[in-house]
Amino acid sequence: MCRWAAYTGEPIFLEDIVSRPGHSLIHQSHGATRCHTAINGDGFGLAWYGERPEPGLYRDVMPAWSDPNLKSLTAQVKSGLFMAHVRASTGTATSRNNCHPFTVGRWSFMHNGQVGGYDAFRRDAEMLIPDALYPHRRGATDSEALFLVALAEGLDSDPRAAMERAAARFIALAMAKGEGPHLRMTAALADGRNLYAVRYASDDEAAPTLFHRWSENRRGMAVVSEPLEDGEGDWTEVPSASFCTFRGPDVRIEPFRPARPVAEAA
Repeated sequence: MCRWAAYTGEPIFLEDIVSRPGHSLIHQSHGATRCHTAINGDGFGLAWYGERPEPGLYRDVMPAWSDPNLKSLTAQVKSGLFMAHVRASTGTATSRNNCHPFTVGRWSFMHNGQVGGYDAFRRDAEMLIPDALYPHRRGATDSEALFLVALAEGLDSDPRAAMERAAARFIALAMAKGEGPHLRMTAALADGRNLYAVRYASDDEAAPTLFHRWSENRRGMAVVSEPLEDGEGDWTEVPSASFCTFRGPDVRIEPFRPARPVAEAA
């Protein structure tokens, strides 16, 4: 499975999350400890916010540990809101367009998990994306499709409800034409001001892991698939079926219930 990390707070160098910690995201890309896939070598991506409303974006298909451009970029760029992702493909091609994060306007999005049997209903999922957003469909992943459907469902006005409705639509398709598990995911999304995250599984198994930690020294919050330092015991695990909003040291955790809109639509 993929691994990802996000940060919001006082600006820091991207390398402080991506490469410098003992169990940094790059370290996790070839030595993850909390997922079944030990090697995440199907691409890497960064999205970061600076002086403009839209995020900067860097993605490539090289493994994160072997990309010298990535090392140079993260050592020079500072940001108060950014996300990074190492990809382990669940079936789609290894290409730049399939690497996370995905961006549209001021929004950025990244995802770890799976939609059961996606190949069996890929065309149906594509049909959920409205014409106005379809030009932003650059790759073939379920993750990018989920992001575009969430935008169509009202991400700008209510991120939690939009993600619930989008997830519910994919669960319904997986139940009708796919296979179990219908949806397992952790995802992060940002709009240039706020950072959000969701952890969810539609089956009884545990959703992919998700943790957060506030640093008084940095005055910032890290949100990660795995803790960045093995010796730090103050990482907080996000419960499954949760939607999180991060503002400063405060974390608002709300229930995430995509089954509710599925039932209403039935």
